[in-house]
Amino acid sequence: MIKLIAADMDGTLLDSRKNLPPDFEAWVESHPEIRVAIASGRQYYTLYGNFSPAVRDKLLYIAENGALVFERGETLYRNVMETADVLACLRAAQGLPWVYPILCGVKSAWTVRAPENVEAQARTYYRRLAYLETLESALGRDDFVKIALYVEGYKAAETVSRFRGLEPRLHPVVSGPDWIDVANASVSKGAALRSIQGRYGIAADECAAFGDYMNDYALLQAVGESYAMANACAELKAVAKYVTASNDEDGVMKVLRAF
Repeated sequence: MIKLIAADMDGTLLDSRKNLPPDFEAWVESHPEIRVAIASGRQYYTLYGNFSPAVRDKLLYIAENGALVFERGETLYRNVMETADVLACLRAAQGLPWVYPILCGVKSAWTVRAPENVEAQARTYYRRLAYLETLESALGRDDFVKIALYVEGYKAAETVSRFRGLEPRLHPVVSGPDWIDVANASVSKGAALRSIQGRYGIAADECAAFGDYMNDYALLQAVGESYAMANACAELKAVAKYVTASNDEDGVMKVLRAF
């Protein structure tokens, strides 16, 4: 019996227009025996606002690609970066004019002013977003769990190698065609999901998960029933137990309705 479901947002639960399936919230309300976790690279405060008041407090939130877990406003799990590692990542981004860093903290996200198209992208994913003169001035104001790098020109896959020098302490991962996320090497959606499994005594084979990109790799490995979307990258499809329909073809809900 499935007791816990985890679903990525962009490219998975959301369609290409960033809309939720029309019957998703009703499904959550009608299945109180199944815990539902939203597992995303997005900020918790953004995720929380993506759902109606009827269900938002019935969901768990795996935010910042697994660096934070929230439930009913309480932080259940966090994986905080060292200040020296934050500075090392910012230095690696210097000299790459097509890369725009956002410091992702427990309280807020922090960045500097950028072209309007870049700021629009930042606002899409970070509802709490503060602008500073320099990113270094954010240090000491928050506990940072991730650095999100917006990469103009959909060049994330070819830019991520510029951050491999941060390993092994930090792990850069491509989370979309124009996003790279850098966090502690121990951070993953899978590790965050296992913290939820341990908290509530749920076995891996009692869980299902859905994803589309490589930041969902560990999430799918942490469950017994793993689903890659039809629009997922080939590497993720290779490790998933199943492939469901695309995010524009109601792929997640087709499986949930069967449950």
